[in-house]
Amino acid sequence: MAPFLISSSSLCALSTVLGIVYALRRNRKRSKLPLPPGPTKLPLVGNLFDIPSDRQWEVYFEWSKKLNSDIIHVDAAGTSLIILSSMEAIKDLFEKRSSLYSDRSLHLIMRRILNDPHNLMDHFRHLAGALIMDVAYGIDVLPSNDPYIGLSEEVMSGLSVAAVPGRFLVDTIPALKYVPSWVPGAGFKRLAKQWKKLGRDFIDVPFAEAKRNIATGTASRSFTSLSLAAFEDSKTRGEGADEAKIKATAANIYAAGSDTTAAALGNFVLGMLANPEAQEKAQAELDSVVGDGRLPDFADEVLRWRVIGPLAIPHCVLIEDIYRGYRIPAGSIVMGNAWALLNDEEMYPDPHAMKPERFLLDGKLNPAVRDPELAFGFGRRICPGRHMAESSLWIAVASLLATFNIGKARDENGKEIELSHAYHPGLIQVPMPFECSITPRSRQAKEAIQGTSSSA
Repeated sequence: MAPFLISSSSLCALSTVLGIVYALRRNRKRSKLPLPPGPTKLPLVGNLFDIPSDRQWEVYFEWSKKLNSDIIHVDAAGTSLIILSSMEAIKDLFEKRSSLYSDRSLHLIMRRILNDPHNLMDHFRHLAGALIMDVAYGIDVLPSNDPYIGLSEEVMSGLSVAAVPGRFLVDTIPALKYVPSWVPGAGFKRLAKQWKKLGRDFIDVPFAEAKRNIATGTASRSFTSLSLAAFEDSKTRGEGADEAKIKATAANIYAAGSDTTAAALGNFVLGMLANPEAQEKAQAELDSVVGDGRLPDFADEVLRWRVIGPLAIPHCVLIEDIYRGYRIPAGSIVMGNAWALLNDEEMYPDPHAMKPERFLLDGKLNPAVRDPELAFGFGRRICPGRHMAESSLWIAVASLLATFNIGKARDENGKEIELSHAYHPGLIQVPMPFECSITPRSRQAKEAIQGTSSSA
């Protein structure tokens, strides 16, 4: 059974606020309409002990099937969690009612993989970080141990944990924020202090570096350089531009693409190990292409097979809403279960298998198969950088397939090492480090990789 969110050390802190929670719950004015169906709730704490700390999307989907409902309600000690498991419900709430639910370098990497094929996830993180730093700030990262990529990894690791609703007891019992940090179960306060400093550095440090480069005339073209130039022009005209907004937007770009691209590429390699026949087909098609080409089935299946954000970005409903006769309380955390949709057996037969051909019909993209773009979120909270993410993922996947053979690693006895398919816990599905065999497909491929960059 999955570990639960509350530990024994938290029970003391919990007992001190149950009386307050009980009073608030008794005095809360409620509509007569019922809440959506959900698992059986205990007095006061609701489903707090039922919510697992890892892979919540799978448990939510099982509850949805058991209750025969695509909208379920989970009570986390007074905080309502609403989980949606169908496109109809997600579109109805996140798109049609979005105003209520919106509170909120490849060549070098190829060479690194050739020289060191055992640290794939590190290489993928470096690639993602290099792309984002260039686009957002015009900063060239170091070949290894880059401070900006390191900072990004620390911040995204914390964010991936903190962004899971109910991960910490204070999420469901806000009164705990007043408890001193030394109280058992209040470790979240120490983490929050650490994450606050990291978050401030994440926003300020690369932006300051970009401004220094602009001042010295060494800046590359980037979102920051172009936006600051427009900002200076607007000041000259007496308009009210805001440098703080530019800095915040650059940080959002920095955050959005740093971990997700690396996760998608890691999932791609796992998919190739799970389906070597698909790898051979893709390589044959790449070999036959002259000029511009696209394999939409491949990148699409990577996103579907291991959706990066299984519960997407949580939404918060601003005021009480009514949907299908159910009451959705104001302040509820509402999540679309992207994992459930992308593992729908009716839409994607044998959903746990990696089958890129499921998106094709007679050699062309099959319009009847749902586009896995929902992996990027829903409604107003959909990832604004999804088109860049898809393009960079396609380029990386095509380059890897064109030049490398990907297979399972073998132990000292020559036996294949089976994959654990283990993932880091959190909002984003990032694979744990895994062993595999990556070798150049030919002498020509190896020579091409070695000749692509003079730096390493």
